[in-house]
Amino acid sequence: MNYVGIDHHRQYSHITWLDEKGEVVKSGRVANLRRELEEFLQGVRDVKAVIEAGRSSYTMVDVLADLGIETTVAHPKDVKAIAKAKVKTDERDSYKLAHLLRTGYIPEVQKRSRENRSSQRVLRQRAFYVGKQTAVKNRLRALLAQQGEEIRLEVERVENLFTEKGMKVLKGLALPEREAKMVGALLRTYHHLEERINETNGLVKELYEKTPSAQLIQTVPGFGIFLAVLVAVEIEDLGRFEDVSKLHAYAGVIPSTHSSGERSYHGKIIKEGNRWLRWAAVEAVWPALRADFDIRCFYDRLKKRKGANSAKVATARRLLTIIYRRCTAFPAFSLESLAPFTKK
Repeated sequence: MNYVGIDHHRQYSHITWLDEKGEVVKSGRVANLRRELEEFLQGVRDVKAVIEAGRSSYTMVDVLADLGIETTVAHPKDVKAIAKAKVKTDERDSYKLAHLLRTGYIPEVQKRSRENRSSQRVLRQRAFYVGKQTAVKNRLRALLAQQGEEIRLEVERVENLFTEKGMKVLKGLALPEREAKMVGALLRTYHHLEERINETNGLVKELYEKTPSAQLIQTVPGFGIFLAVLVAVEIEDLGRFEDVSKLHAYAGVIPSTHSSGERSYHGKIIKEGNRWLRWAAVEAVWPALRADFDIRCFYDRLKKRKGANSAKVATARRLLTIIYRRCTAFPAFSLESLAPFTKK
């Protein structure tokens, strides 16, 4: 068996090829092009490869898969912890990866399918547009807050500036010429982003219709179509979690623990885990409180004892528990079988 460690960068990769005994057969820098990779690995048989997870790592994973090479995706932080070194170079990093793969010490992460990664890009795109639209809203509010008293009072009478009624008020404000041009530019940007969000909403709807697990998650209080699809895509395969506590840890909604001797201290939630899954679970808390009486009681009880932030995280954890139990109870289902759970 041969082992290939790949230290991947955007334009090139440094590759180290080890034989079964751990001897370096070949090492060098290769441009991230299929023909260059084929030339470097020419003649290799019975090979396994490893690459650290990164923004563009899967471009290399896909090429290796097309070449018939089994590839492991490593956790960058855990690799660093296992093989920490004072001297860091591309050559050393690729050798380290190949050596850990040969000895069986690679800390793996979930290797996502091409379809799953494509779905992730759709959801990230929508989140990007929504974030930019929120920034435009905040900029517009700040600009109006700096105007004279008459304009500020007129704006304050509108509950929501970004409804049809609110837009009419904005267009009718007697702003100075320069400020009027700035507000007009912001509104055009807002409407442009609104169009892009609607386009991606169509793509999200398509994902929802062909993802049974998302349809099941959408029956859980607090989860609309977007959040349901996001959770389904980020989890991908619920079977990889032995129990619900593993899902909680993956989402990063468990408290950090410091223990020494007989004393233990539980602090803020851990900063590791899937931040998108954590965000979706926390984002679903407020609509869940409005939709479900039992969840509201659970939240209020914890809020009195531990405060609002702890109660919110605990409620997010409860929602993930409901998702886990519901999805494991219905590994295969038809929409008719969801009738008792479908929201009215």
